[in-house]
Amino acid sequence: MTKFSKTAFAAFLAGTAFFAGSASAQVAGIATLDTTDAIMQTKAFSQAYQQIGTTYANNSQMIQTKRKEINDINAQLDTNKDKNLTQEELDAAIKAKNPLLTQLEAKEREIAQLQQPIVTAQAFAVESIADRYAAAQQQVVTQKKINMILSPDAFIWAPDAVDVTKAVTAAIDVALPTVAITPPANWQPKQSTGALYEQIQQRLLTAARVQAIRNAQAQQAAQQGAAPATPAATTPAAPAQPQPESR
Repeated sequence: MTKFSKTAFAAFLAGTAFFAGSASAQVAGIATLDTTDAIMQTKAFSQAYQQIGTTYANNSQMIQTKRKEINDINAQLDTNKDKNLTQEELDAAIKAKNPLLTQLEAKEREIAQLQQPIVTAQAFAVESIADRYAAAQQQVVTQKKINMILSPDAFIWAPDAVDVTKAVTAAIDVALPTVAITPPANWQPKQSTGALYEQIQQRLLTAARVQAIRNAQAQQAAQQGAAPATPAATTPAAPAQPQPESR
């Protein structure tokens, strides 16, 4: 991506006209685009991750069980019982050749084996969508007469019309409504796929943590506001779509 000095960039903006009116108008031919978000918002991405979650539901359940077992082992290695396994406590266990360490390593290997098919399926789906990204971006650039695309964090403020992320997502949806989740034999992801996949997983993890906090806050608020004698009936929440345990 071409880099501009603040002076040059300010001069560029000053010398161009700002367009207003239709929602699709661009500001001085400049657009912002979040590549990762554009891919994550596609129908193909949602469909693939839901399918992977269903296909590998047993793996995810077994991973959760193994993690609980690991937590139980860690609790036994936590000699001062402060619920914080320190490096010193681990070093002491290693020095004493504590057999629990062997169990710990075995369970971690088992988790890695259970995660492998999930990670492979997810990465293959992400790469399949990413392969269509460049064409979708070029389509939007041509349609909207864009001269420059910057990442959203390059601006302190910009009107909504500058962001073409949804437009790129829509273009991908038309070209690739679904993707397969089973890669061919001996398939290996591209190097660029690995970086993109990690970004996606990190965003999903962050979103899950935020949602968990919101759920806890909502539950606490409901408990505080409930009448002690006759609590109001609540409608059970719809079951969430199964999500694969890849992390």
